[in-house]
Amino acid sequence: MLKDLFTKKKKYAQVPSEHVKRDVPDGVMTKCSNCKKITLTKEFVKHLRVCTTCGYHHPMSAPDRIQSIIDEGTFVEYDKDMISTNPLSFPQYEEKAEKDRLQTELNEAIVTGEGLLHGNKIVIAVMDSRFRMGSMGSVVGEKIANAIEKAGQLQVPFLIFTASGGARMQEGMFSLMQMAKTSAALKKFSDQGGLIISVMTHPTTGGVSASFASLGDYNLAEPGALIGFAGRRVIEQTVREDLPSDFQTAEFLLKHGQLDAVIKRSDMKERLQLIVELHCGGVLQ
Repeated sequence: MLKDLFTKKKKYAQVPSEHVKRDVPDGVMTKCSNCKKITLTKEFVKHLRVCTTCGYHHPMSAPDRIQSIIDEGTFVEYDKDMISTNPLSFPQYEEKAEKDRLQTELNEAIVTGEGLLHGNKIVIAVMDSRFRMGSMGSVVGEKIANAIEKAGQLQVPFLIFTASGGARMQEGMFSLMQMAKTSAALKKFSDQGGLIISVMTHPTTGGVSASFASLGDYNLAEPGALIGFAGRRVIEQTVREDLPSDFQTAEFLLKHGQLDAVIKRSDMKERLQLIVELHCGGVLQ
């Protein structure tokens, strides 16, 4: 009996500690910022960065957006090498812009060009919120105006996807001037009979929402997109009233007649294709 007391106990398999976890490489999984559901990144990308659980539409880069809309191998980019200067000598502006260029592999907050949408040529402009929050500076306005002019020359529809925090504060009045510049270009294009399609994505705010984003023959938006000029808090403090919970959402604007439709990302190309085909025969005639 005493022998048994001093007998070594058998070793049993131990359950790994919580601190011992298998390493998962970065980028393999993606968490939805709305419902917190975790999914495989490849599935997330396959569904165009839309959560399959709650339907939340996450931000989409300009290259990915163009790939989802334009027929494969047909996109030709405009003004790719156009880069902003620092007209007001704003501190650290150039350094921050260069950092965004390295991180996004874009030279500015918008990509413009031409391509085919189910065989129909269009000119397309896509804003990218990863670059200075998609803010509208001199180059953004210039690239949009050039793209509109090119659409007029080609006699094809002009399609723009907006995603912006508004005017770029580092460029001051030069930024605000782009509201008039782009609006005038769209007016000229419209007077020629050109078709303008604007798709507002999350977020579309400030001077962008108050200018070219709202001047389409068709004003569309993605579900849940924040669209407005001044912020919710500023408006509530000004009118001294509580605003509806869905205020400034795409659905709110649709209900009040400021949008023509709210379209899911998975349906976007098909709906745009239908609009273009309905008008394509009569564009600029």
